[in-house]
Amino acid sequence: MNKRLFAIFGDPVAHSKSPLMHNYAFEALGYPGCYTRYLLKEGTQLREHFLALQLDGANITVPHKEHAYRACDELDDFARKVGAVNTIVRKENTLYGYNTDAPGFLKAIARFKAIRSILFLGAGGTALATAPILQDAGYEVDILNRSAPRLKAFAEAGFQTFTFETFEAQNYDMIVNMTSAGLKEQTLPAPEALLAPLLKASKAAVDVVYGKRTPFLRLAESLGVPTQDGSEMLLQQGVLAFDLFSEHRFSCEAIEEAMRKGLRL
Repeated sequence: MNKRLFAIFGDPVAHSKSPLMHNYAFEALGYPGCYTRYLLKEGTQLREHFLALQLDGANITVPHKEHAYRACDELDDFARKVGAVNTIVRKENTLYGYNTDAPGFLKAIARFKAIRSILFLGAGGTALATAPILQDAGYEVDILNRSAPRLKAFAEAGFQTFTFETFEAQNYDMIVNMTSAGLKEQTLPAPEALLAPLLKASKAAVDVVYGKRTPFLRLAESLGVPTQDGSEMLLQQGVLAFDLFSEHRFSCEAIEEAMRKGLRL
């Protein structure tokens, strides 16, 4: 089999550990694949670049997951339901879209016990995909976003939503930063005056940004709140994406073992 080519699209993307994980797993499992990064500034051009690069598959990170949804010819049921795609697989000239973020996140937070209520900070593609699967798993999920327009889809799906101006203070077991705040700049996903009381009353703080102590995680730690960055979510969604890329050739346990070793490099 000729070597197959995969990539991750995003902006920013230089920090991504996905190539490390996937390439290590390709090598460890004997699969003829190569995985690279691709900085994509304009999400509407995703399909054009995907085809021009002759990719066999791709992962999509912020801020292009909703653009990826629109770039696909076919969608699995879950991706269609949530309106966001983070994994694309090409079969001949047809692009198939999937979302592995949500099941990856669900598995990543399993270590936290006695969690029932969750507040998402941010209303982008990752939040859009993750909220329904958490709700189906029995969690209560509310959404807090800087501005109102992105909250419309959540409100229509029955979630309680707030902007910074309309937020009504209440307690949540877990606070999750679903934004890219802290990835490039040292910024919080919401005003500290709003965040601090929420974190103090919570049992856990989770950030989807990985590989660094973001201002959000540092604030939570300063208040004595258990924290977790996005590394475990990255791993778990990556395992599911690799399974799709390799056409289910390997067990998910074997993929996870190889990718976890790659993530530690």
